[in-house]
Parts: sequence; C-alpha cells; structure tokens
Amino acid sequence: MVFPQFRARRIRGSETFRRMVRETTLSVNDLVYPMFSAFGSGIHKEVSSMPGIYQQSIEYIVSEAREVRDLGIPAVLLFGIPECKDAIGSDAYSDTGIIQETIRALKKDVPGLAVITDVCLCEYTDHGHCGLIKDGDVDNDSTLELLAREALSHVQAGADMVAPSDMMDGRVGAIRSMLDKNGYDRIPIMSYAVKYASGYYGPFREAAESTPQFGDRRSYQMDPANRREALREAASDVDEGADIIMVKPGLPYLDILRDLRNGFDLPLAVYNVSGEYSMVKGAAERGWIDEERVVLETMTAFKRAGADIIITYHAKDVARWLAR
Repeated sequence: MVFPQFRARRIRGSETFRRMVRETTLSVNDLVYPMFSAFGSGIHKEVSSMPGIYQQSIEYIVSEAREVRDLGIPAVLLFGIPECKDAIGSDAYSDTGIIQETIRALKKDVPGLAVITDVCLCEYTDHGHCGLIKDGDVDNDSTLELLAREALSHVQAGADMVAPSDMMDGRVGAIRSMLDKNGYDRIPIMSYAVKYASGYYGPFREAAESTPQFGDRRSYQMDPANRREALREAASDVDEGADIIMVKPGLPYLDILRDLRNGFDLPLAVYNVSGEYSMVKGAAERGWIDEERVVLETMTAFKRAGADIIITYHAKDVARWLAR
C-alpha cells in the first residue's frame, strides 16, 4: 500500500468515517472514582495538591457518591482517614472503622453504586507503612493476618469488592482464604498486582495522610526499572485467586499494561494516580494544555494499551464529556 494508490487521509477527512473505523472506544462503564472518607462530620476539605478532590466526612461522601452514580460511573474506590492511628492500624479492621461505616452509609443511601475498598494499613498506622514494623522494616507474614481481617471487615460491612494495595507477598491468597472460609466466596478481589515505588504518588499521600514517617516503600513496592518482574507478580496474584489485576501508576507504565494484557485473560485495571492527575490539572490551570483533550487522550491510551477498568480522579469530568 503506497502513495498515491493509498491515501490514509481519504478516511481521516470525514468525522463519520473516523468514528466508523475507530479501533479503541472509551465508555463511562470503564471508570472507577476514588474517594477519601474522613472521620468526623462537616468535613469537606479540598486536597491542596489535587484540585477538585476532597477529604470528606460520610455525609459529603454520600452526596458525591450519588452524583457519581447519576453520571453513570459504576463504582467508587474508598480510602479512609481514621480518627486515630496506631502502630498496628487497628481502625483498618475495626467493625466501627471509618471505611466500615462509610460502606454501610453508601449501601444504604446510594443503591446501584458498587463499592470497592482499598485494603492496606498505611492510612491507619502512625508510622505510615503498609504493615507491621519489625527491625525497621515491614514484616510480611505478620501483616497478612491483619490485611485478611481488614478485607473481611469491609465485606461484612457490605463492600462489593476488595482491592489489596499493600504489596505484601501472599496477601491475595490470605484474603481469598479468609473470605472463603467466612462464606464470602463470591466477593471478587481486584489486586494491585503490579504497583511500582513511584514518585507519582506524592499528592495521594497528602489526600490519605499516609506519608511514611521513616524510610520509604521500596522494600515492598516494585522497582520502576523492572519489566519482567511485573509478569511474575501478576502470575502470583492470579494463582492466589485474584479476579482482576491492576497496574499502578498508569501513564509511565503503558508497556507493562500491554505486557499484562498479552499475558493474561483476566480483567485488567489501571490506576491513573494522583501525580498524573495533578500534573494535568496544574498545566490546565495555567492554560498550557486543553484539559478535556489531554484527559480523554490519556484515558484512550489506557484502553488502547489493554485496560478494561480505569481508576481515575478525572472520572466525573470524563463521564460528563462522554455524555455530550
């Protein structure tokens, strides 16, 4: 196919034809909206590094969740900011914890919206790490029991899906075993299977108040330089019972997303993380980019690379733009 016999612009010149041959489509059904639920009442505090995103007490979470549902977005992903933190993250698996109470409110007041919960200890520990500390580092195996208890407490409160993000070895299997033996074998697990130790998480740590008080998370999150390791991590979680696997962050790891799409036939999620969101917002506020065009291009890139599910703070805007 060579010029002049072949002219690609014959098709590109018509909007109707462009739509007809479009290879990748984006839908509101692809979206999940993350939310930050804070202990207390009357709380509606914008995250300074994430314009348009708020720490909110339950009454505001419920109100925004109704908006999310009415926009056609099928699910939210909940993160919690507890009243008190301690060394063992006890609010994470308390029956009256902030996430457990938020789940109950959402299931009661926002029917039809799926509630997914982040399962990790970093938001609940006073040291900011994702598990129990032993000899200056997170102890993998003793953390598994607490993560399994946390997941069970979320499901008992009414969560539709749990999403472990801690990156402990064996946590998917521990959670699957705990859920199954308690009669929740139908609850799916969306595993943060491939989660890199990324600089793109900075704004999230403000939103979730989860900055480590010492060291960093490189002993349990993945090295950004590693590609083949992602396949091993994903395979391990699939073997342990994950129903959906995820890549996090998104844009810097589109190659990894494609690798997982080629390697596995499970549903595949991508997390368009806080740093990616904030960079777009910051540039748009300065007039440097067209926000709508850049965001939709980014979402399409995730779909083109193989994602079935996109977790993004842009979800409400995307839903509105797609509905036009």
